Amino acid sequence: MSIWRQPTTPEEIHARTPGSVNGLLDIRITEIGEDFLRGEMPVDERHIQPFGILHGGVSVVLAETLGSLGSMMACDPGFHAVGLEVNANHLRPMPKGGRAHGLCTPVRIGRSVHVWNIELRRDDGELFCVSRLTTAIIEKRKPE
Repeated sequence: MSIWRQPTTPEEIHARTPGSVNGLLDIRITEIGEDFLRGEMPVDERHIQPFGILHGGVSVVLAETLGSLGSMMACDPGFHAVGLEVNANHLRPMPKGGRAHGLCTPVRIGRSVHVWNIELRRDDGELFCVSRLTTAIIEKRKPE
């Protein structure tokens, strides 16, 4: 049974990304499952720090993007998610030239708080970053 209360498709998500950080960094959603989502991002000149490896902050952007999308889709209609806290542990370098692959799964989907686990892996399957995102679930404001 799906956890998504406001389902969407990768195509609908990508249609909203031009001009955003997701579009600038070429973050793509590749799969939306019953209780997970996957995304990926190339690691090129836009993403690296001076030593030629993925910048840690960019890893966090990928992780927060996946968790935020998951949280948005898991909200009841009329509600949306806002970030409260994100953390990341960088376990090994992610070199330029590959792709970063993310898997986002829920830790807890509550009424007012969601917690998401995001694992980032290299092309060879090696885990290079683990992240956790906490979001607050708030009611959408009605237009005045």
